[in-house]
Amino acid sequence: MNRTDRLYALVEELRAVAPRPRSASWLARRFEVSVRTVERDLEALRQSGLPIRSVAGRAGGYSLDRDRTLPPVTLSPAEALAISVALRTAASTPFAAAAHRAGRKILAVLPADVRQREEALAGLVYQVGDHAPGGSDALSEAIVEATVAGRVLRLTYADRVGAVTTRDVEPLGLLWGTTGWYLAAWCRLRSAVRGFQLDRITSLELSDARIVSREPHWQAELRRLDAEPFAQ
Repeated sequence: MNRTDRLYALVEELRAVAPRPRSASWLARRFEVSVRTVERDLEALRQSGLPIRSVAGRAGGYSLDRDRTLPPVTLSPAEALAISVALRTAASTPFAAAAHRAGRKILAVLPADVRQREEALAGLVYQVGDHAPGGSDALSEAIVEATVAGRVLRLTYADRVGAVTTRDVEPLGLLWGTTGWYLAAWCRLRSAVRGFQLDRITSLELSDARIVSREPHWQAELRRLDAEPFAQ
């Protein structure tokens, strides 16, 4: 059994007995590997976002929250390919890292033969032409988190003429413009809605401060976007 198949089988084993735990030694015997290998595999699954927790004590081990995981998914190779291709289109968006993790989770629960066929088909899919800049994964992840959670961002930004400023902004949304992705935000420096092109943000810090509702300003800005570009 290769590692990919073993990771899939580990998840299904923990799902089958949840909420009861399985010990690392039991899993090692089950999959004919060392305890250290099992522990590395479980840590890799945890790092990918699976809700695996360790339970201390003689009757402890590792358990999985069934309500927060996918059961085996019945997909044809073509359906699996459609999902993976759709997720790959997010590579130039602020959601690239999240899409990559989601794709790995979906493919991990596919039967081995379907997953292998999908991988073969994926090798026949190509992208040509120019693609929009997406900014760094770390910055994009923080921007998405702040936008969803309604938290203030402190960012350093270089405008179109190269002037650099540091501002506290209240995220309102993410927009696709003619030159790339923008963070639409209430700029506390300018006291107005502004658009910040993601590949011009050089650094940012996620604050614990919560945003104030700016809905009237945001709706007014959306109404005028077709007429003129964002002011920065």
